[in-house]
Amino acid sequence: MKIRCIAVDDEPLALRVIESHIEKLNDVELVAKCSNAIEAFEVLKSKSIDLLFLDIQMPELTGIEFLKSLINPPLIIFTTAYRNYAIEAFDLDVLDYLLKPISFDRFLKAINKYYGRVEEKHHEVRNLSVGSTPTKDHIFIKQNKTMLKIFLNDILYIESLKDYVKIHTTGEMHMVKHQISHLEQELPEEKFIRIHKSFIVSSEKISTVSPNSIGIGEEKIPIGRNYKEYVLKKLNYFGG
Repeated sequence: MKIRCIAVDDEPLALRVIESHIEKLNDVELVAKCSNAIEAFEVLKSKSIDLLFLDIQMPELTGIEFLKSLINPPLIIFTTAYRNYAIEAFDLDVLDYLLKPISFDRFLKAINKYYGRVEEKHHEVRNLSVGSTPTKDHIFIKQNKTMLKIFLNDILYIESLKDYVKIHTTGEMHMVKHQISHLEQELPEEKFIRIHKSFIVSSEKISTVSPNSIGIGEEKIPIGRNYKEYVLKKLNYFGG
């Protein structure tokens, strides 16, 4: 059985991106594209839907308001350009939270989360019919005219410097022309966490946590004010 989805977004380009990603997956079907929550509500009344890709910022009725109005909603994946809704999304027990622009790798990870949730409920193992998708253990970064392979386990933290990023690893530091927001999309969220507009850290390499900083070895990296609640909650920090 295919995953039956609908996508809800008031931006036509955002809908086309989701549709394009779904077309690459044999086990996922886009039942409807909706430009607002009212259209989506009508689809949910008439069709059986497994998964809902839901934009948050929409006119008349936001995605969060729409979700709260549903009595028995399908699994939800929020799609948004704004990070500051993440805490409320976690509280609503949504399946995932995708930041635009949504890469295919990140989209595929969200679909795999759907299968994980189904397995938890039904104890069945399902696999995507797009070939093998081994666990990602590295990224490639363009450095001058070559592609540099960096293993995820070697990364300590990443620092943004305008149009460049410094990738601090256990062995050396690499400076490459790249946007930190784009790099964030390539990194597995279970291994890395954005703690500041200028910093991403490896969760596995964190040695200390305080209300205002993260320790990685001898380095103290600041937690951004807009990231503080999200970071401390994700790291289960309960200090004063």
